[in-house]
Amino acid sequence: MPFEPDREVPGLIVKFGDYPLHHGGVGAIRSLGRLGVPMYAITEDRYTPAATSRYLEKAFVWPTTGTEEPERLVAGLLRIGRRIGRPAVLVPTDEEAAVLIAEHRLELGAGFLVPPVERGLPRRLASKQGLHELCVEHGIPSPTAAFPQSYDDIVAFADKARFPVVAKNREAFVRRTRPAVNGTTRIGTREGLLALARDWGERPAVILQEYLPREEAEDWIVHAYFDADSTPLAMFTGVKVRSWPPHAGMTANAYVVDNPELADLAARFIKQIGFTGIIDLDLRFDRRDGLYKLLDFNPRMGAQFRLFENESGVDVVRAMHLDLTGRSVPEGEQRAGHRYIVENIDLPALLAYRRSGYTTPHAPGRASGTELAWFAGDDPLPFLTMLARFVRPGAKHLYQLWRTNHRGAATP
Repeated sequence: MPFEPDREVPGLIVKFGDYPLHHGGVGAIRSLGRLGVPMYAITEDRYTPAATSRYLEKAFVWPTTGTEEPERLVAGLLRIGRRIGRPAVLVPTDEEAAVLIAEHRLELGAGFLVPPVERGLPRRLASKQGLHELCVEHGIPSPTAAFPQSYDDIVAFADKARFPVVAKNREAFVRRTRPAVNGTTRIGTREGLLALARDWGERPAVILQEYLPREEAEDWIVHAYFDADSTPLAMFTGVKVRSWPPHAGMTANAYVVDNPELADLAARFIKQIGFTGIIDLDLRFDRRDGLYKLLDFNPRMGAQFRLFENESGVDVVRAMHLDLTGRSVPEGEQRAGHRYIVENIDLPALLAYRRSGYTTPHAPGRASGTELAWFAGDDPLPFLTMLARFVRPGAKHLYQLWRTNHRGAATP
């Protein structure tokens, strides 16, 4: 490696909610742990894949739901900081953690190192409505969207909308306390929308979004780390080949593909809004008008971040640790053609995509290398733990995700 990390400053993986099979957290533990950085993680129990990694110094078992009062979560983080005994770089893996850390940065500052992001910006970016408003304000293409405040608003929308449409939970935290849908949901008919909406309560916490037809679109991702001046110290672009649930969920298979236009779009937007830290963007290229449309802005590390590494060995988590500890972040070209596979969800995704006939024109014909989400020869236990925990509840979860999307797409 052409750089030397500060091995006196540990990293802490921060997650709120019950999702023990999270490959992104395992990837972050390995990424910094392989450099000799002491790694700690918040886990649901002692037998999550992250807790079994050889690169983890200690797992702090702290079951949370993401619905706790912020004061309780901050107090818990401060207790963990005292147990670590020295300042640590915080690595959030979900929107709730990223929002909480940003909004309580001053309280956490004594025990942790975090990017100096504007206090309210991550919450606004994690909000589907807040992101849409920022896109409109700064001229960033995004799908047409509506933000209903009542069931009557949904009826009025359904009377004019062109189906299918997409429904998403509108806000971080609210998606845990009052989720309207189980992730991004494609809804095929007016009747299907109204049937789902009956369960959304008096004030539906959803965004209803224009559906960009998959046969006329291609899914792209941007991962990057921006310093205190909103300058990119690490910038990566790639194309999503498959996701689970199909076309609307977590990345299951992706490639690194150079896309200067997309990198420029992301850098320009970040500079305009003044964001600092790690980003994970989902965009869809609409062939009908030739525009990249921003779908989601995750103000934190993405689960598939280990797809991206430059020729100097820098990924976004390493870039953040280097920058926050006063080290320079070496530049380098990204590993074009590299592939990423999430073993436990790529097979069902592959079967679904074959049935639909969807292809990704920009995906390379052959990978220059492959990064697996779970299996690693130097750290096999997380993979084995994932298998042991995945078989029954994992299969049930995959079925529920598929059923939710299928229900929305079908005509009652």
